[in-house]
Amino acid sequence: MGEESVDRPENLSERPLGLLPDRMRVMPPHLIVPLIAEEVAGIGGRDVSILLQDYAQELLVPLAGRKLHVGRTEPMSDSPAGRTFLSTDIVEVALAHGGVRMYLPLLDGSDHVGVMALTLDAVGDEDRSLLRRLAGLVADMVVTKNAYTDEFLLARRREPMSVSAEIQWSLLPPLTMTVPQVAVAGILEPAYRVAGDSFDYALNDNILHVAVIDAMGHGLDAAVMATVVIGAYRHARRALVSLAEKYAFMDDAVSRQFGPDHFVTAQLMHLDIATGEMKLVNAGHPAPLLIRGGQVERQLESATTLPVGFGGKEPRIRKHLLRPGDRVLCYTDGIIEEHVTGGEQFGEERLIHCVNRLGQEPSQGMRADLRRLSHALKRERGGLTSDDATLLMIEWHGGDADHLAILD
Repeated sequence: MGEESVDRPENLSERPLGLLPDRMRVMPPHLIVPLIAEEVAGIGGRDVSILLQDYAQELLVPLAGRKLHVGRTEPMSDSPAGRTFLSTDIVEVALAHGGVRMYLPLLDGSDHVGVMALTLDAVGDEDRSLLRRLAGLVADMVVTKNAYTDEFLLARRREPMSVSAEIQWSLLPPLTMTVPQVAVAGILEPAYRVAGDSFDYALNDNILHVAVIDAMGHGLDAAVMATVVIGAYRHARRALVSLAEKYAFMDDAVSRQFGPDHFVTAQLMHLDIATGEMKLVNAGHPAPLLIRGGQVERQLESATTLPVGFGGKEPRIRKHLLRPGDRVLCYTDGIIEEHVTGGEQFGEERLIHCVNRLGQEPSQGMRADLRRLSHALKRERGGLTSDDATLLMIEWHGGDADHLAILD
């Protein structure tokens, strides 16, 4: 695999990077992927594949389209495409018949969209840099066009989706966010039947706002209640009110809309990404776990607050101070209340044991570690997920939050 520059029909740095943004602006969604394949062919590439993650975060599914190479579905756990997706590193495989198969991460900001694969006769350092930029443009196109087509969403589905799950997935923010000070990742099970579980977050200035909710019941009723709660939470967050007032907004919305016999458990958090101070309101939810050095240090307890919808008094806020490298794991009761062999509940002790066991293995990054944990927990529960089972992890890195200072 040489490092020399490679002669190609067009200059790699100019043609695709210069023309793609202008051409994609007026391109209908179904012609985006043929356009990508055409541009890659113009710089000597071939067999272009676009792979998107499925909803269960188990597989990378090839997108069909004219001029695309539609290969097999790739497992995330043990494939070159999977390694690229989870690590965001470029993976290169030398082909027996000559050439190099390249796998490039498709990143929209820090959200993992999928993987682009292509084959070149030879590749050098400049090519890798430019192809990573090309992959960034491709990710932007997929995300932008996804807003007004169903093609990319349908490609990710490996089984039929319930109406309640359709609602919940449309509510979610990106499943991952990473900035130098903090990272967030979430996963929902059962991916195609989830109903009342949801989460939301936003990074406003130095404060990471997080909510994890679990609406009572199952099916469409729970999904509708979750929709109202997340809508009330976002309204309150954008009104720039306090953590306690967010709880009051959500509580009032549920009680007015559904009456006194309906409720939602919730965790609301403010994390100052500059200092590591976390403010927590826990409204009837399982307490988050503080993971330090790969092991569960303790539960992040808070004063008792009634679930949302019960008309509780102003919540008492508990403060916790994180250290750089700390992870906070939030989970819904579907994780620990699932009945395993013999009718016994899975329980918090088994959850902690699983976290600690995986924490003894080398970290593959928070996104990959959370996915491993989710799938390990599902195996430990005998593959059962009869209730919604959601995980949300926050990792605080610390450091200066004022990146613009370096431009002064």
